[in-house]
Amino acid sequence: MPFFHNLQPTYALRDYVKMYRFLYFSFTDSTLPPAKAYPPRPEVTLSFYPRDTETTKYDDGRVIAPVRSALIGQPSVVSHRHVGKEFVLFQVVFQPGGLFRMTGIPNHELTDQYFDAESVFGNEIVLVNQRLNSTANFGEMKHIIEGFLLDLASKSKYESRPIDKVGMVMLDGKNNFSLDWLAKESCLSNKQFERNFNERIGINPKYFARIIRFDKAFRLKNAFPNKDWLSIALECGYYDYQHLVRDYKEFTGMTPANFYSQDIKAPERKFGIIEV
Repeated sequence: MPFFHNLQPTYALRDYVKMYRFLYFSFTDSTLPPAKAYPPRPEVTLSFYPRDTETTKYDDGRVIAPVRSALIGQPSVVSHRHVGKEFVLFQVVFQPGGLFRMTGIPNHELTDQYFDAESVFGNEIVLVNQRLNSTANFGEMKHIIEGFLLDLASKSKYESRPIDKVGMVMLDGKNNFSLDWLAKESCLSNKQFERNFNERIGINPKYFARIIRFDKAFRLKNAFPNKDWLSIALECGYYDYQHLVRDYKEFTGMTPANFYSQDIKAPERKFGIIEV
């Protein structure tokens, strides 16, 4: 039966991992699943595909061949995912700066990139993929992936710093914070804060805040399809509707209404699955 579920990580990983996403659906007819347009989100992810994989295309012409697992950097552009008929996704969503602290990989090197995770993590993740492919039990998949993550965390040489907490506060999105305040809370000068933020998050703090706000608007429309765009703009902290339109055009190349019309044709929507 198709389903979508968000799960909390084990306590030992919560400083590194925000949550897990688990998605399953299967097309049993002869039609090919439609492509899904993924807009920018304020997150870095590690995705596992234990059944059919996906082909990813970008508007700049890049085509990413299917892989069993993918390390996906902070996105600032739309990617188009073409999935298989039997699609299982187990996705690790890292806390802001979580991947950097776990692995030491500078996140600015991952921004808008989609890497084969086996080329990054080597044989350890090859074994994870093999074990995932051999089970249909969701709980066992979670156990396998958490074992891999706990091993990475145990080898980490990077401790949590105030700047990591600042990233989480920004993600919470309840207030608009000035760069001066964010830098002060990080115990850094403005210049140091921006440099460290880029290294740990992948983009500068102002751009990260814009993506957070855009993502909030995108999800709010999914949750309340009948809510008008002006109400969404104001509720998400935009000055007016035109400022929302500006972000939509920059991040998706479309108006809010046009991108929403495209999104409701995504493969999971056929099964009544809506991510909010």
